[in-house]
Amino acid sequence: MATSSPSWFRRFFSRLWWLVDGTRRLVLNLLFLLVLGLVIFAATRGSGPPSLDDKTALVLGWTGPLVEQRSGSPRDNLLGQLSEGGSQQVQLRDVLAVLDAAAKDPKITHAVLLLDEFEGAGLASLREVAAALVRFKASGKAIVAWGSGYNQRQYYLAAQANELLMHPMGAVYIDGFGRLRNYYLDALDKVGVSASLIRVGTFKSAAEPFIANGPSEASTEAEKLLIGGMWATYTAEVEKARNWPAGTLMQTIDALPQSLVAQGGNAGKLALSIKAVDALVTRDELRERLIQRGAADQTDPKRPTFRQVSFTEYLASLPAPKALGDAVGVIVAAGEISDGREPAGKIGGLSTADLVRQARNDERIKAVVLRVDSPGGSAFGSELIRRELELTRAAGKPVVVSMGSVAASGGYWISMAADEVLADATTITGSIGVFALLPSADKALDKIGVHTAGNPSTWLGGAGDPRRPMDPRFAELVQTSVNHIYADFTQLAAKARKTTPEKIDAVAQGRVWTGAQALERGLIDKVGGYTDALAAARTRAKLADDAAVVYIEREPSRFERLNALLGGAVAQVLADQFAVAMVPVGVPPALLREARDELGWLSRMGNAGDGRQPFVAVTHCLCKPE
Repeated sequence: MATSSPSWFRRFFSRLWWLVDGTRRLVLNLLFLLVLGLVIFAATRGSGPPSLDDKTALVLGWTGPLVEQRSGSPRDNLLGQLSEGGSQQVQLRDVLAVLDAAAKDPKITHAVLLLDEFEGAGLASLREVAAALVRFKASGKAIVAWGSGYNQRQYYLAAQANELLMHPMGAVYIDGFGRLRNYYLDALDKVGVSASLIRVGTFKSAAEPFIANGPSEASTEAEKLLIGGMWATYTAEVEKARNWPAGTLMQTIDALPQSLVAQGGNAGKLALSIKAVDALVTRDELRERLIQRGAADQTDPKRPTFRQVSFTEYLASLPAPKALGDAVGVIVAAGEISDGREPAGKIGGLSTADLVRQARNDERIKAVVLRVDSPGGSAFGSELIRRELELTRAAGKPVVVSMGSVAASGGYWISMAADEVLADATTITGSIGVFALLPSADKALDKIGVHTAGNPSTWLGGAGDPRRPMDPRFAELVQTSVNHIYADFTQLAAKARKTTPEKIDAVAQGRVWTGAQALERGLIDKVGGYTDALAAARTRAKLADDAAVVYIEREPSRFERLNALLGGAVAQVLADQFAVAMVPVGVPPALLREARDELGWLSRMGNAGDGRQPFVAVTHCLCKPE
């Protein structure tokens, strides 16, 4: 029997399938080429110094916040780098590496600091960058800073420049340290939610916003001392950098209303008159200055500019760490501390402990530097990390802790198993205290007609359930446990600091200190920065001054990458929709985000128990670098 020709229906779907299949193959091939290109780029990265001409300017145009370690998915970081105006993160280690390498590079004759899109960091991290800028200047190379305006963080770095320039319409805005905080007692009462705070430490104020309408006297006392210390350091160093007499900055702020009136409301002229800036110039005038002082870039005659290399380009060309030889292993402990496994940018008790164990078992690693930038979190997760560091010391490998902007509560706990602890003078540290926060929402459920009942076999079956009023027996149980953990905390600190628990208790009680104040009270060994910690580790391990530094970091799993790619986008859409639906008229979005995050933290505390125990003891500090 002769076969008939395919019907038009079959021909149509056959061609449609061919189109779909071909498109799929094309997309996969394009993705393969993209991945291949990235691999080639990575393989050629660090092939040596860039090919630069003489009189090249290093342009430090940082975008985004300064961080110890990039957080978020690889996709987010890639998109941030590729998209114009995208959210990026600048690693402190990269900034230090670029400035120190450029200081020795004969092709780099000066640097240009552009800080408009720089979101800054804590004062301790800014001081690390400022020190690197000073080292760059000490090599005989000038720094020019320009901005359309300067906030407090930006100005601290700009003040280190040999020449500080600003747009004529700009302003210098320095408002000091310390911020207003929300207190939620009345709001929680109105919705029928109460929070039982169980703590050890008179100054442990992290959960006060949920049980009061204002700060306690102890909290106010501690905060004033902390903020006063940080502000004194900031003002002294800015005044030194700008050659101002001591007290100039505070006098300027106090006289600001009258001074601005005298300048007719022109903030740029005011900044020039008080010598906060050296000149008012537009961006094109800046470009002409740099061409005249350096060399013109003739690449594009239609767009004349000065000879330059960007921060990102210069970083990409730096030599990779030595592949062989003894090295110092650096583990970054940045973010809040949980019990389990966390990606970069957070600290997991299990995942960070794994990194410490990896360093201990690596024969190449002769010493470990733990770089801490954390307000704390889970006491159990903190102990997992501290124990691994203790075992690393016992194995004969020195451990040096370098504290960043914050190393408080759990951040201090994980620092206690070190041969040497260094902190910046402005590091927020201490906060040796423990608390548990137990919310109850029984009245809120009553208001909406939801009632809870059951017949558990023991009184513990319903104790701690946020749908029921707080059982006094359960509160007593939690208090006893918190007391025990605080005793452990102070005993471990006493052992680490070679003193007694009683002396530690006298400076503990949840109180926070600056690094300089902590040194006076014996809580750290030395005031110093990250580079000082690396030097200390090399000395203790008897390594050469140029021994390699290896960063020990956890690679994200396939599931985490997929979850970040899909779940993160979905979560962001939902969060945006929620924010739109809940926005009261006239309330700034930043305040709403703050309240949402803090109340969300209260909710997480109420659901933090697991099969091991129905509550979580927390060593956390709601202290921020400003």
